Amino acid sequence: MDIFADIRKIVVGGLTEIARPDALRFDPDRISIERPRDPSHGEIATNAAIMAAKSMNRKPRDLAERVAEALLLDDRIDRAETAGPGFINLTLKREAWMAVIPSILASGANYGRSYMGSGRRVCVEFVSANPTGPLHVGHARGAIFGDALSRLLEFAGYCVTREYYVNDGGAQVDTLARSAHLRYLEANGKAVEFDPNAYKGEYLAELGRTLADEHGDRFVDAPESDWIDLFREASIVAMMALIRRDLASLGIVMDEYFSEKSLYGSGRIEEAIETLRERNLVYEGVLEQPKGKIVEDWEPRRQTLFRSTANGDDVDRPIRKSDGSWTYFAPDIAYHYDKVRRGFDELINVFGSDHSGYTKRMRAAVSALSDGGMAFDIKLIQLVRVMEDGRVAKMSKRAGEFVELREALEAVGSDVARFVMLTRKNDAPLDFDFAAVKEKSKDNPVFYVQYAHARICSVLRKAEREGIDVSDQSLASADLSYLNHALEVEFVRRMAEWPRMVEAAANSHEPHRIAYYLQNLASDLHGLWAKGNETASLRFLQRGEIATSMAKLALIRCAAIAIANGLDILGVTPIQEMRS
Repeated sequence: MDIFADIRKIVVGGLTEIARPDALRFDPDRISIERPRDPSHGEIATNAAIMAAKSMNRKPRDLAERVAEALLLDDRIDRAETAGPGFINLTLKREAWMAVIPSILASGANYGRSYMGSGRRVCVEFVSANPTGPLHVGHARGAIFGDALSRLLEFAGYCVTREYYVNDGGAQVDTLARSAHLRYLEANGKAVEFDPNAYKGEYLAELGRTLADEHGDRFVDAPESDWIDLFREASIVAMMALIRRDLASLGIVMDEYFSEKSLYGSGRIEEAIETLRERNLVYEGVLEQPKGKIVEDWEPRRQTLFRSTANGDDVDRPIRKSDGSWTYFAPDIAYHYDKVRRGFDELINVFGSDHSGYTKRMRAAVSALSDGGMAFDIKLIQLVRVMEDGRVAKMSKRAGEFVELREALEAVGSDVARFVMLTRKNDAPLDFDFAAVKEKSKDNPVFYVQYAHARICSVLRKAEREGIDVSDQSLASADLSYLNHALEVEFVRRMAEWPRMVEAAANSHEPHRIAYYLQNLASDLHGLWAKGNETASLRFLQRGEIATSMAKLALIRCAAIAIANGLDILGVTPIQEMRS
């Protein structure tokens, strides 16, 4: 049951009835049906009359009054009042809200599940960290965001492919191979001096020893040409094994790992560029030097250029250098052409904030390759400041000074890391404080939500020990007339918002909304618990009053369902019992 969707239907129905004999000529999706912030504006407010007035050639206020009259014919509506330029504020009968409880109990793990996606195929590309070492805490935010977004879209009815683009074709993997060779020399007893650009992390020491075990001193004095290919391949395999391990520790399993290197020599880059050329979007020319900013792929010579300005970019982009080699943008074009040809309905890329300057050219490329028919969203992930012992930890792979994801998970656990990373919008900076996330207080959001779920489970266990049947089937038949306190009704209203929240979060690609909702729901639960300490009639278990207890247990069991479903979207396991 989605009470907000039900209200939308009767609002649109009322408008349609008033519009006769003319058909209703506007997009009903523009209608908002939401909880107003000001309680004096009713329980549900809608802008339906304002949105429809122009197409119906009516004054918004007059139309609102007509729609309000029509809404009062529905037996769930207690009051329908007009306000301002044409808003309609609704108050529902108590019974309408209480009908949500048995619906939640019947739906269980499916409560809030939506079919808005209608099985549309979505490719979510995320993490895609260079395979030059294990993941650090900064990478974790993009990984967690991408997986939570994928889970959210699946819950909303989409068919999702999780994809990792392995950047194994660039200069950084040659640097990695040379760094591994230095560790190999160390393992063979040689003194080495690290180049400033080398990767110095200890994670390469083990690889160096493995290579020494396999090849002895064969490559100690050999020229680079003898070992670079072998060391590059061995290094990539070893680093991707570390990355897969780190993702698995977060409960993340990718559906696809797409190798950049596989594009070279396969003809796929040439095919993608030729497709653009056939659409008159590739030409030979010289770009003017950008004014006021540095563009790393600019050179004052004739190049092969992508006419990205034809698809919304600020400047055309080089795809082949004057020496005939591809720019780093060319394989990205080919990779996205491959996605388009795989038949996805929508593409979502999760990039680090350092890629913000790359978004316009990628949008232009996807638009050009799909003739503007591919929905494409890029979500930028802001930086994570890792706070440890009151200081900011460094995050440099090359210097070998960073907090590995594995270390963080050993300290706080996957559930805590996932929830904390989702408590801020993706494009807002986030501080990950090891001390703060381990606190057991209301200031720690993951503890606050988990504690709410554990509290409910504790009450249900106690009720069961007292001989009360707390199965969902039994609670669904409870007499809900015993839930008559304003706080209890407000608690039901909060739970009724869950299906609408799922669709809003999925539509905007913002899983942090789920974390916000859970914190608000947990706050309501803890507030009701505290009020019960003051007012005996609000306690969830009423001694000797089975019927009253059943109603209150049904109420909080619904909250446990909503919390568990929300945590599952975030990839967090709900706790049944808090332990010290």
